[in-house]
Amino acid sequence: MRIGLAYDLLRWEEKSLAYAIKDLGYTLELIRVPESVFQLTEPGNNELDLVFERCVSFYRALASSLALQEQGIPVVNSFDVIRNCGDKMFTTMVLAKKGIPVPRTMIAFDRERALDAAKKIGYPVVVKPIHGSWGRMIAKADDESSLLDIIDFRENMPSPHFQIHYIQEFIRKPGRDIRAYYVWGEVPVAIYRVSQNWKTNTALGARAEPASLDENLKELVIKAGDALGGGVLGVDLMEGEDGRVLVSEVNAVVEFKNTVRVTGYDLPRKIVSSTVEALRR
Repeated sequence: MRIGLAYDLLRWEEKSLAYAIKDLGYTLELIRVPESVFQLTEPGNNELDLVFERCVSFYRALASSLALQEQGIPVVNSFDVIRNCGDKMFTTMVLAKKGIPVPRTMIAFDRERALDAAKKIGYPVVVKPIHGSWGRMIAKADDESSLLDIIDFRENMPSPHFQIHYIQEFIRKPGRDIRAYYVWGEVPVAIYRVSQNWKTNTALGARAEPASLDENLKELVIKAGDALGGGVLGVDLMEGEDGRVLVSEVNAVVEFKNTVRVTGYDLPRKIVSSTVEALRR
């Protein structure tokens, strides 16, 4: 089997997947997307059996996954899954429609309607870009004055997606959230991301600790992963003070360096072996 690895940055995750591919006896082909050309109008001549899509850039991942799929190559994760997870508005709507618990969320397109939405949800609220990761450009508004400052800042940003104001209920967490890994309908490993900051991203300094999930939480992770198209995903859960556990986000090009470091679990090997098994069914 010939397995491709599409990437733009060769991080620890991509290197570990490449090692796992070779260690399992498969032939590896590295595809550096910024230096590649993809055929769109004629049949491709690619002998790859599978490609892991690992571009950090959402738009590179989206475009290259689609181009590779149109050559008849299975891509993990697929264009649809990357799109579903990469747009927070779409993710929230899909999860809610499936009955999966998510924070109360509204969108608005100008400052007055954003204020109306926040009043209906109740302060504090969180304002997020609909595209983005690592906790960047996410802000908490404790009252109308702080929300106005956030909206004014967003409406002067050059990127048009900042004109879509995604406003979400603030969940008071117990100093942590949960990152669980969904691999083809299984939940093989999970971590707590521990921080005194309300943002619990490890990219912002949160500490990773091993987490043991009960069957109810695993079932929630599986339902969220299934709803967004399956494959290999990172599902983020928030534990509320009222006992609710909510799905915050789902990540289609998921990082796992800290998870492997603190748990010792060989997630790269699990990803490769389970993907090959799933595609052979």
